[in-house]
Amino acid sequence: MPKKTYTLETLPEIITAQHISDFLIVSRRRVYELFQRKPEDGGIPNFEIGLTKRVQKQDFVNWIAARKQEKEQKSAS
Repeated sequence: MPKKTYTLETLPEIITAQHISDFLIVSRRRVYELFQRKPEDGGIPNFEIGLTKRVQKQDFVNWIAARKQEKEQKSAS
């Protein structure tokens, strides 16, 4: 079964590791590695519901913007 393709507009308000994996075209394992890092160290902000992890869409959008800004700042240096 092919993976679902998401845009920022079609992502639900609360997203899973699988949503992020499909959106970024990275493994779910990599997403969970990013969940384990602190947000100030580049990790994706998340919260737990039982044993599962979830992310608010706006936090994910902000995380992407922060990664882009870091890249721009490094390129300008």
